[in-house]
This record gives sequence, C-alpha cells and structure tokens, in this order.
Amino acid sequence: MNRQKIWEENVRTISMAVFFMLLAILLGTFGFMYLDDAYSFIDGLYMTVITISTVGFKEVHSLSDSGKLFTVFLILISFGIFGYLASSVTRFILDGVFRRNLKDYRIVRKIEKIKDHVIVCGFGRNGRQASLELIAHGEIVVVVDSKETAIDRVREFPELLFIQGDATREEVLDMANISSAKALITAIPRDAENVYVVLTAREMNAEIKIISRSSHSQSDNKLKRAGADNVIMPDRLGGQQMAKLVAQPDIVEFLDNILLQSTKGVKLEEISCQSLADYFIGKSIQELNVRDQFGANIIGLKDTEGGYIYNPSANIVLDRGYYLFVMINKEEVSNFKRYLSSGN
Repeated sequence: MNRQKIWEENVRTISMAVFFMLLAILLGTFGFMYLDDAYSFIDGLYMTVITISTVGFKEVHSLSDSGKLFTVFLILISFGIFGYLASSVTRFILDGVFRRNLKDYRIVRKIEKIKDHVIVCGFGRNGRQASLELIAHGEIVVVVDSKETAIDRVREFPELLFIQGDATREEVLDMANISSAKALITAIPRDAENVYVVLTAREMNAEIKIISRSSHSQSDNKLKRAGADNVIMPDRLGGQQMAKLVAQPDIVEFLDNILLQSTKGVKLEEISCQSLADYFIGKSIQELNVRDQFGANIIGLKDTEGGYIYNPSANIVLDRGYYLFVMINKEEVSNFKRYLSSGN
C-alpha cells in the first residue's frame, strides 16, 4: 500500500473515531435530559463530559437507578471509543506518514519562496544524473515526478526539493514555482509527455529556458515547436561518445574531466558580461588581465547574435551581451568573480 493510501486510510479511521466520540457526547447529553427532567442541555452536557473523561466531579442532580445504569453504559462505550481513537492516532504516528507529510508540506512552503531554481521533471536515469550534476554546480533543484518510488529515491538526497505530481498539469508546475524558475529540464521517458510538459511550461513562463529529452529523432521538431530551447537524445549522445572514444580517446577524456568537474583543481566557468563591472565594458579581453592575476584562460566567447568564437583574440572588445567561457583553478573562482563584478 503506497503512502498516499496509508494517509487516507489513517485520516478516515481517525475521523470515524472523532465522529463516534461526538456521537457519544450527544447521546449522553440527551440521555441525561430524557431520564431526568431536571437536567437542562448544559447539565446533560456537563454530566456527559465528566463521565466520559472520568474526572469524578459531583453530579449536578442525584441520579436515579436508570440514570446510574445509563452512566455505566456511557462509561463503557466511551472507553471503547477512547481506545479506538488512541490506537488510530498511535498508528498514524508510528506509520511515519504524518511526519513525512509534514516534511513534504514544509518543502512545498520552501519552494514557494525560492527563485532562479531549476525544475527537473522525471527522476529516472537522465533526470537523476541531471539533478545531481546541477547540485554539484550549486544550483537549487526541484524534482517533479508522479511516481512514489521515484520520490522515495529523491528523498535520499537532502539537497533536492521535490513535488509529487504530474508535470503536465499546470497546478503541479505552479507548486514547483515555475514563474520564478530560470530553467526546466524534462527527462520523462515518453516523448508525448515531454511535449505536454514543454507546452505547459512555456505557456506559464515565456522566459524560462527549457531543455527536453527526446527518445526519437522525429520528436525533435515537435518539442522545439512546443517551446523547447534545446532537445537532447541520450541514445544519440551515447553512441557519439563511444565512437569518439575510439577515434579520439584522449580528447574525449580530457573534455569529460573538465566538464564533469573531476579534474583536480580545474573548473570551466561560464561568465555573463551582464555581471561585469562597468569599468570592463568596452575594454578588450587583454585588458581584463585575468591570466596574469588568476591563471585563467578565456577559451571561448558567445556573442550577442548567438555565435561562438573559439580561442577569442585578446583584442576583442567586451559587450554586455557576451558570455565568456573561462578555464580556471577552483581555488580562484570566488576571487575571480569578485574581481570581475567590482572592477578591482
């Protein structure tokens, strides 16, 4: 039985116990009023509560024999109801469902407050790898998956936030705070579902960057028409990677070591010129002087038209719309970024 069904069953059981308790109170109240005309509604309610709770206060009026028998009956049924309620609440707590649902609620509340996060739809092999890689790069990640088994795997990584639900539904993406997200990766195995996710996400946030998995090449155009910025075919990439490992093994391993952050002390950083201090805009790459100060190498540049320049000339003048691709020692990254943003 999955966690949602256990939750529903426990809530139903506790609700039933509370209903019987209220029914016993009403039965006791009107029972005392029926057996003795001297009892008002308040008197009957008072007698019922002190009887059920066994606190032992003195009765409002002396009880007749029938009243005493009714009181015995009321005590017996109240014990049964109390036992039923106590066992239901205990099972509810021991099952761990309450604690987990409380934790899930706190996660949802946390997601409402974050921004510039990445939403990953689907926590299969590709979604899991993407999520862990994003965490390694310091990104905030919200995983969306409808399967409870997948969510249980997500729980193994405390850094990951999550929403259990169908990513094709607007209310689920809204819970993932898509309006404040900077990117969405949909890695669901079925292309049709990925198309729906892309359509829904693009409609809800026109500015978000969307990357979609594709299992079949004929789905590429559909996903791009739906609004995906990039479409990735894992099988195609895997085949290309294996072929290149035969033809150019050292180059592939060199690039993998850099991109996967496994080369000791070396990191490839993407720097948006939007973050540069005004002092550097209009200056040349040479005037940045990052090689002498930080041992950094600018190995690539993306211009305002989306074109890429590899090993850019030192004479290129920087523009706000440019992106720089920099290879740098990990220890220098924070100082390097501080230098670029401050100008000194």
